[in-house]
Amino acid sequence: MKIISIGAGPAALYFSILIRERFPTWEVTLLERNALGDTFGWGVVFSDETLSNLLEADPPTHSRITDSFAHWDAIDVHARGETFRSAGHGFSGIARRRLLEILEERALELGVTIEHGVDLTDPERVRALAAECDLLLGADGLRSIVRTTWRDDFGPSFDVRKCRYLWLGTPKLFEAFTFAFAECEHGMFQAHAYRFDERMSTFIAECDEETFARSGLADAPIAETVAYLEKLFAPWLDGQPLLINRSQWIQFVTVRNERWHRGNVVLLGDAAHTAHFSIGSGTKLALEDAIALADSFTLGGTLDEVLDRYEQDRRPVVERTQKAAHDSLVWFEQARRYRPLPPWQFAFSLLTRSKRITYENLGRRDRAFADDVARRFAASAGVAVSPADAPPPPMFTPFTLRGMTLANRVVVSSMCMYSAADGLPGDFHLVHYGALAQGGAGLVMTEMTDVSAEARITLGCAGIYTDEHTAAWRRIVDFAHAQSGARVGLQLGHAGRKGATRLMWEGIDEPLAEGAWEIIAPSALPYFPHSQTPRPMDRADMDRVIAQYAAATRRAVAAGFDLIEIHMAHGYLLASFLSPLTNLRSDGYGGSIEGRARFPLEVFDAVRALWPAERPMSVRVSATDWHPHGITDDDLRALAAMLKERGCDIIDVSSGQTVPDARPVFGRMFQTPWSDLVRNEVGIATMAVGNIQSADQVNSILASGRADLCVLARPHLADPFWTLRAAAAQGWDDQRWPVQYAAGRSTLGRG
Repeated sequence: MKIISIGAGPAALYFSILIRERFPTWEVTLLERNALGDTFGWGVVFSDETLSNLLEADPPTHSRITDSFAHWDAIDVHARGETFRSAGHGFSGIARRRLLEILEERALELGVTIEHGVDLTDPERVRALAAECDLLLGADGLRSIVRTTWRDDFGPSFDVRKCRYLWLGTPKLFEAFTFAFAECEHGMFQAHAYRFDERMSTFIAECDEETFARSGLADAPIAETVAYLEKLFAPWLDGQPLLINRSQWIQFVTVRNERWHRGNVVLLGDAAHTAHFSIGSGTKLALEDAIALADSFTLGGTLDEVLDRYEQDRRPVVERTQKAAHDSLVWFEQARRYRPLPPWQFAFSLLTRSKRITYENLGRRDRAFADDVARRFAASAGVAVSPADAPPPPMFTPFTLRGMTLANRVVVSSMCMYSAADGLPGDFHLVHYGALAQGGAGLVMTEMTDVSAEARITLGCAGIYTDEHTAAWRRIVDFAHAQSGARVGLQLGHAGRKGATRLMWEGIDEPLAEGAWEIIAPSALPYFPHSQTPRPMDRADMDRVIAQYAAATRRAVAAGFDLIEIHMAHGYLLASFLSPLTNLRSDGYGGSIEGRARFPLEVFDAVRALWPAERPMSVRVSATDWHPHGITDDDLRALAAMLKERGCDIIDVSSGQTVPDARPVFGRMFQTPWSDLVRNEVGIATMAVGNIQSADQVNSILASGRADLCVLARPHLADPFWTLRAAAAQGWDDQRWPVQYAAGRSTLGRG
């Protein structure tokens, strides 16, 4: 087989090594535009995991690389005059030039042909090369001519990110992977720094676009820029200079491709995908691409089968890495958001930014560091823990809103049960909510409970619009208070245009075949084309609905609820006012977010006026409609600020379900970024909800300051005693158990 690679970076070099070892008769030629030894950048980083992959793939190359490594175990975070060190991370650095030398030496030993100074910019020449060989590698980096030549086949996309960064070096030898944050009159700059040999360290300076514009560095000579940064980061440079290597301010570009191969052409490394440098993944991905492609050839088959297998096996790993890298780069883009956090929490937030490192994971790496975070978190909640005692996990610290104190930070989410008769909660609801209350959560939220019969989603939805309803809810609340330490919150709602539909298991959001009632909404837009068209609300409708919310609030007080939440999410009545997708009004209740929020805020004000001052209020919002023309982050900020001003105590941050053609992107804790935004930019307490599955995720979200409470839905359906199990699994004995079930604690402990 004849193989030609355009590009002789790490991916191409390592692939050529592996393929010549396994298939010594194959002809491999690498064509590189750069002269020998001419490379951009300073040092590159590998994790211990990557090193183990290299050892397994090719021990001789692994040995030569590790002989040149600088290894470290710790990460230092410097913020606001304090330094926090987390150990147990296991990284190694090497000069990029030295890495290329090692790989090239090894490739030449194995008979690979390498030509430098070959400038391929003509797509026709690239096509001709593909015709000359059995396999053409596109290993030519971010600006790949191979990818450009067959652009329509590969389907690339380019996401140009917001921050500016500058890749420098310094003789200052950092003891740990170092993140330093320096504030000045222009804003905040951050440094990513690490040693890569016995003489030098990489030093990447970064800042957001606003800081960059104010600093005037865009038009400054590079020498002036370096002098500016040397002064700014002087506390961490210890008098050492910053050095230049083809340095310029650039923006990171995330590259993705719909396909990685076509015909006899395949992409590797940065030509196929990029991942932000803040998780040290670019060279790692390139080398592991090479391993995966060589492994696929070793398994045999036709060229199409080999390339299909390579992409199918490799793509999920790359996409997971890109997702982690995206989460990491977004954290750095908005690092100023976290400036008000206590320095210890700022550091923990940074370390857990990509979700790959978590509270539990840090505990395995560095128990003392994790315990220090937990102890400081407990202190912030008013719980003093002596150094001799184990601190409570963050989820088992109390949280107070007005006159309500929760024993822990776990919330049972509102989940419609569709099991009421004429709005009346019955024995099912007593057992359901009773079990959830006894299961250990600090707060149990009811399902969306409707303010009138015509406000229901389905015929099975619960309500609180008659005296009988009040008494039934009182029975449930009294049981929870008597038999557990849980507080109980009532979620008030009105279905709006999503009303008069079937039970969930009969067809979610599908209109009733018969027996439907008139539905109302801000605009005459049916949910589905075949759904009932709602009647646009007039002032009389608004007044009637406000009165219904007021009456429901009085009943909620009588029923003894500890917290009341207004449902302004998921496309129901109040949410449909807030979203520009469903509110097409031209009067004072449409248009800008202030206009669209006007009626929902009137409802809020009516409820707040009647709800006892010592009891907290929450609002559930859809932070995004998952639609390009829906609610924006600016809308969310404005709405949260207006709610805060009116006396809202906490915002329950959900998303979506506004329109049926939404395209949500699901994943672990997928809605938490909007909770983070609201909490840390607007300055109001939040509940995070959305695919939060484990105690580790709860602890990580809380300790990093992304939310004050964590709301779990389906885990509580699978196990009403989820919180008690989580306490036992973490060895936390102070969690209250129902006395009748206390003997079961030892069973969980043994498990």
